[in-house]
Amino acid sequence: MGKYFGTDGFRGEANVVLNYEHAIKIGRFLGWYYGARLDKKAKIVIGKDTRRSSYMFEYALCTGLMASGADAYIMHVTTTPSVAYITRVDDFDCGIMISASHNPYYDNGIKLLNSNGEKMDEETILKVEEYIDGGLEIPVASGHEIGRTVDYVAGRNRYIGYLISMSKFSFKDKKVGLDVANGAAWSIAKGVFDALGARTYVMNAEPDGYNINTDCGSTHIEHLQKFVVDNGLDVGFAYDGDADRCLCVDEKGNVVTGDHILYIYGLYMKERDKLLNNKVVTTVMSNFGLYKAFDKVGIEYEKTAVGDKYVYENMVKNGHRIGGEQSGHIIFSKYATTGDGILTSLKMMEVMLAKEKPMSELAAPVVFYPQVLKNVRVKSKPEAQNDPAVQAQVRKVAEELGDDGRILVRESGTEPVIRVMVEAGSDEICEKYVDSVIDVIKEDGHLA
Repeated sequence: MGKYFGTDGFRGEANVVLNYEHAIKIGRFLGWYYGARLDKKAKIVIGKDTRRSSYMFEYALCTGLMASGADAYIMHVTTTPSVAYITRVDDFDCGIMISASHNPYYDNGIKLLNSNGEKMDEETILKVEEYIDGGLEIPVASGHEIGRTVDYVAGRNRYIGYLISMSKFSFKDKKVGLDVANGAAWSIAKGVFDALGARTYVMNAEPDGYNINTDCGSTHIEHLQKFVVDNGLDVGFAYDGDADRCLCVDEKGNVVTGDHILYIYGLYMKERDKLLNNKVVTTVMSNFGLYKAFDKVGIEYEKTAVGDKYVYENMVKNGHRIGGEQSGHIIFSKYATTGDGILTSLKMMEVMLAKEKPMSELAAPVVFYPQVLKNVRVKSKPEAQNDPAVQAQVRKVAEELGDDGRILVRESGTEPVIRVMVEAGSDEICEKYVDSVIDVIKEDGHLA
């Protein structure tokens, strides 16, 4: 990770951490870089979510791009996966999404995508950062070289058509609830489900610039749970601010997490001989119950570091077809280069209709193990993590848990803390083993 850009873009409080001058410079660099590298006028597409500050960043990026000679194609309010899709299929040099995903409205972010719709490579990101810090001089366009903006709502419409084409079934007579989080899915999701024949019930679809993710969406799924039960719906889907993640609610009001989704669709693929390599890609934070369920049906799995970036890298490197996170970032590599919440919900509908089973029955084999996760603030994450006494205690816990649980100790990527997590048969067992590791961290003087 660089100075400004993390695994999911340059993110922070608008005009405090990430400001309009950063956006202008990012536009300036990308417009010049792709124009010079390809020896032509760069063509770059931009989308945004519903935050008030997204408009400021959109105009700032466009200003920078045009000043460097690029043409900026504006998709307006749209989802991250739609920008990734259009960047790839419409031959853009790169794509930009303005969003802070599931963060509150006052945060925002800038995500950069390469011409394949994938997260931009580290080498280019470092060059962007070098320019932001004044380490590069680039020319300003003049005369006929100055760029322009192009209204490209047609790109969003094309993506909507693509999603509709993904369904093999009519959703006629299915009652579906959608929590669009007052975010980017607001302008897309209902139209897709309506076109496929569903009786669509939508909540949190009145964005005002300040209410994105506020007590709604996939981070507050309890509201969709009640909504599904109160309205007698067949299923519900909740998205986050930029709709790159999806969580489900079954007809009984139970939450169906990303782990459940990986199991449901992974098994569906295996049953049709579509699960290449017989593997599903997870992160280390997937619940132990998922792995036990996979073992019972003979599905193998990979474990990556936390972050959909690492899931996708593993999938590309090894040719796997499905992967994701418990939080609902699910990647179907045959159809998308990033997590896509609306596509995920369509895939869940497909399994329900193909198997003629309710969501509760599809998700039932994944029985979550109790989990206790505690954060320990330390002076030095590497020293605490690599302490021989700490590692010895972790090994001891792992041996005692055996096949009935697991322990995970990892460094936070954003805070000066070590995260100690245990999954086992009861909360009491989890607490006991988590505390045993924390006690060693304390005894060895690592606490901050």
